[in-house]
Amino acid sequence: MTEDTGGGRRRRSAPDRDWTKGSISGNLWALSWPIMVSSSLNMMGPTIDMIWIGKLGSAAVAGVGIAGMAVMAVNALMMGLFTGLRAMIARFVGAGNSDGANHVMQQAFVVGAVFSVFTALLGLVFAEQTLILFGVEADVVAQGAAYMRIQLVGMVTMSLLRITESSMQASGDTVTPMRVAIFYRVIHLGLAPALIFGWWIFPQLGVSGAALTNVISQSLGGILGLWFLFSGRTRLKPTLKGFHLDWSIIWRIMKVGIPAAVTGVQRNFPNLVLVWFVAPYGTFAVAAHSLTQRLDNFMRTIALALGQSTGILAGQNLGAGLPDRAERTGWLSAGLFTCIMAVASLGIWLWAENIIRVFNTEPDLVQLGAIFLRIQILGYMVSGFTVVLSTGLNGVGDTFTVMLVTLLTMWVVQIPLAYVLPAVTNLGVNGVRWAMVAAQVLRATFYIFYFRAGRWKNKKI
Repeated sequence: MTEDTGGGRRRRSAPDRDWTKGSISGNLWALSWPIMVSSSLNMMGPTIDMIWIGKLGSAAVAGVGIAGMAVMAVNALMMGLFTGLRAMIARFVGAGNSDGANHVMQQAFVVGAVFSVFTALLGLVFAEQTLILFGVEADVVAQGAAYMRIQLVGMVTMSLLRITESSMQASGDTVTPMRVAIFYRVIHLGLAPALIFGWWIFPQLGVSGAALTNVISQSLGGILGLWFLFSGRTRLKPTLKGFHLDWSIIWRIMKVGIPAAVTGVQRNFPNLVLVWFVAPYGTFAVAAHSLTQRLDNFMRTIALALGQSTGILAGQNLGAGLPDRAERTGWLSAGLFTCIMAVASLGIWLWAENIIRVFNTEPDLVQLGAIFLRIQILGYMVSGFTVVLSTGLNGVGDTFTVMLVTLLTMWVVQIPLAYVLPAVTNLGVNGVRWAMVAAQVLRATFYIFYFRAGRWKNKKI
């Protein structure tokens, strides 16, 4: 697809651009900024929910915070499965095989449908039991279970949204998914307080209103994404004509996606386990931990955007037979994010209390949340290597290595330290946060050496 630039000259429009040529930094920025916007908007959903839910009291904050972590773990599992989709589409596009890329996307809808039914059943049956496991108070369980059930049943809408988003981004079109994200987040912004507090003609649903808002907005976003794809307005132009199950492609998607899905869960499930260590310190500690995790996830959006862009560029470059160019992309991306986090960390150190007050003004919660945020600064400073490089490795299909590193650092380092530090030192609940930072530093050290070794360049998918 081309457009006239005047004087008879014509150039390729952004979705059809050859990302294996030209300036690496220019390509990285061109792909990353729309993903940054999309990711920030995606993360705004839970953050918006928490701002409004904070006005319902500490029990609501704690309940939705824990339930939200469970929902994010399931969402991470789904996104991990679709990592195979992203990696394969990037390779096919880099090799100039658009038919292969379209075929992979069609099979991803089958994977998404099966996963959505499974998570819906989990939400209907096990919402309360899941929250009871964490030993929180009854009112926290009641608030969190209502939120979790609706969110998990609504995963079918999230599945459609993520398939369309992942497919377009992996092909090199990151602007269209950004437009979709803007569309459904604007709807979320207006609908969330209306359903939570019963404004205008809407019923007052409390935390259930927040969950329902997410499902409605995601559904509309998924429908819009499908319209862009099947109307031929993106680089991929899929049709359902001649569709048939291709178990070999589904297996290849799953072979890459399952390790990434395990990694996604292991980045979230241990955080749920940490609630067991935090819960004895009271509802304020649980609420502060929940708020800090939401803010951590928001800070990760830039890293994830750069990492996803790195994976897209590296995957397409590997498909085109340009491994050295793929490696340069990774180092440039990690270095850029480290610089960004240095500036952001200064702001967190100076204004941590003000950041927490955006969500809740109870003094005990503000004080503890600010301490948690300042501890996390060291983790932010190494996240250019832990998040950007690992996401880039997933994007080229080297998901098993990332899974192994995550499992070891989470369960051999983070969880034991989170138990030991509060028990044998005077750190108290702060020891849980220091355990998380220690695991992040160890992961960063490994990824630096592994990425430099270059074995990932030979990964076949």
